[in-house]
Amino acid sequence: MPTTVEPAATPATRLAKLVTDVLSPAVLVATLTLIVAWHSATNTAQALAVGLVAAAAGSFIPITYILRGVRHGRWTDHHVGVREQRKLPILICVLSTAAGAVVLATIGAPQQLIALVIAMVAALLVAWPVTLLLRWKISIHALVAAGTTTALTVIYGPLALVTAPIAAAVCWSRVVLRDHTLGHVVAGAAVGTAAMALLFPALF
Repeated sequence: MPTTVEPAATPATRLAKLVTDVLSPAVLVATLTLIVAWHSATNTAQALAVGLVAAAAGSFIPITYILRGVRHGRWTDHHVGVREQRKLPILICVLSTAAGAVVLATIGAPQQLIALVIAMVAALLVAWPVTLLLRWKISIHALVAAGTTTALTVIYGPLALVTAPIAAAVCWSRVVLRDHTLGHVVAGAAVGTAAMALLFPALF
């Protein structure tokens, strides 16, 4: 089974690991979907209901699947650092998130939240064939982090750019930990930004 090579432990790598774990895609997706649900819902009850559906589809279900895979030895770690192991986890993310969009539409969720989830699916639909066909390890961390900042900027305006350093820190952490090259991170950030800057606002 392929393995990842851990960089030497230094203050920088320890900080990078903390950033990578605390600001993982699962965490950011859950946070973003709940924020958008709160922003777009007509009342608190609806915000909680649709927010939890979106967070489950885009975050809770995929990360549960991945963690089970780690426990059974299918993946080396919960970030799925080995490119050859990423094909199925990304596909599960696509299918789960797409199913979430269908459920949200069925239960009459706010259009803004549905648009967000569809844009998330679109970004993953770019990342999956890149991983499968081009054999290139695009950074999902960077994709989600940059996409989160962009989505928040679409909703709240330039003030949300205060979150840009967080996205930058995530990108930095992936390179420092040698999980990705600079090219992988730039490509991931570009896909996430494009999906949320172009598709997301076009759908609501």
